[in-house]
Amino acid sequence: MTTLETLSTAAGRALLRDLHQELRFDKQLNSLTTLGYLWRICTRETDLFRTVNRDVTILHPLGLLSGTSLWMQEIVNRFYYAPINAFVYVGAAFLLVAVGLNRIRIIDTPGLLVAAIILEALLLLLLFLVMFFTPPSELEAPGMDTRSDGTSQELLRELGEIGRDYAAMAVQLETISVTLHEVVERQDAMTQQLRSSVDAAVSAVAPNPELMQSMKQNTQALAEFSESVMLLSERLRAVERQEVEGLVRQELERILSRNIVDRDGSASAAPSKS
Repeated sequence: MTTLETLSTAAGRALLRDLHQELRFDKQLNSLTTLGYLWRICTRETDLFRTVNRDVTILHPLGLLSGTSLWMQEIVNRFYYAPINAFVYVGAAFLLVAVGLNRIRIIDTPGLLVAAIILEALLLLLLFLVMFFTPPSELEAPGMDTRSDGTSQELLRELGEIGRDYAAMAVQLETISVTLHEVVERQDAMTQQLRSSVDAAVSAVAPNPELMQSMKQNTQALAEFSESVMLLSERLRAVERQEVEGLVRQELERILSRNIVDRDGSASAAPSKS
């Protein structure tokens, strides 16, 4: 809960400006309703939670005259000076049109001219009152200093956040650099392993000169061995043929010898019978 001595202080004036912004733009109230609420707050309200959602207590209300003066300074002059000035110019334009029409006899009605003069006089009087209750300039300086201090603090905070973001980005970039270095090292190791694998595959697929020489020698040795086996086979066949011929010759000799013996025996037996 906030307690204010009176609304005429700098804090009270700042509160009135904030309340105008809240009622006019946040709650979307029209200008007359907003002016009525704020005039009542300036003149007699002590507890603002009855009118607006602010837990603020005012110890000493300003009353009718001082409250209206403060209301004219902080609300009407600050926020409605431009519309009132515009109405004054519109009244002046209406007065000029009325005077011109009366001079050229298009409208010969003095009442229209008098009404335009009275309207312009009232608008000028209203503009005089608004300009008369101009807020003191010495009360605006602290607010400006406060706003400038707040802006400076906000800028410093934003600069601190930007510096923190840059530091975080630098750390992330360093981490990314280390990661990339590790990736490059792993790629180099994988490339070396791949090169070794390719060399091994090429060595396995391509014939080895020493192996080819050894295979040629083995082939030549096998050819010589085959020739030796063929020669040995021919010699064995020749030996077998000779043995068969010898056996056949022996058998023929035995048969012939038997036949001769039998023939000789028959011949010797025939003379003895005779």
